[in-house]
Amino acid sequence: MKYTKEVFAEYHKNTIRVYQAYCQEIAEEAVRLQKFGEYYNFSRMTWIKPSFLWMMYRSAWGTKKNQEFILALEIKQESFLNLLSQAVLTAPETLPGQDWEKQFSETEVYCQWDPDRSITGTALQRGAIQIGIKGQAIKEIFQNGIVRIEDMTPQVRKWNQLRKNNRLKAKDLPSEKLFPVEDKKIRKNLNMG
Repeated sequence: MKYTKEVFAEYHKNTIRVYQAYCQEIAEEAVRLQKFGEYYNFSRMTWIKPSFLWMMYRSAWGTKKNQEFILALEIKQESFLNLLSQAVLTAPETLPGQDWEKQFSETEVYCQWDPDRSITGTALQRGAIQIGIKGQAIKEIFQNGIVRIEDMTPQVRKWNQLRKNNRLKAKDLPSEKLFPVEDKKIRKNLNMG
């Protein structure tokens, strides 16, 4: 399916919001400390997602095992754009095979596009970006890029009940709009447009 590949997110002057789903102990510790603590495993890859509804689709509205707690991470836009500048697509869409394999094996930041979702879970005609992070890149973003961590779990549970009763409206959810990614190299590398 051909769709628009752009970053849609809730963002403010200096920050952009991304979402993650965790088990209770990781989420509660992160909210309490306002950073990821001893329960978090920094040796694993993690994925951040700017699209709230894609996160809901992926976590089944916070009902999948070990994904019951939804966190919103406000991260510095500068840190987010730095991640995008390092990212390599998980499939060789823009580079010849050997070039892509070399970049893919050397990076710590990955980009994957999947169809964004509606409240009902229906695929939309636009991509939702996911950014996979590992190694030093995850330590850098989690230690220096996070401005605030918010527990969205109680709100997600309310919204899910409304959704099940066909009473949830898009205007009630986080307000996401096109986040400008103007760097031509990033746009080319991530096949944006």
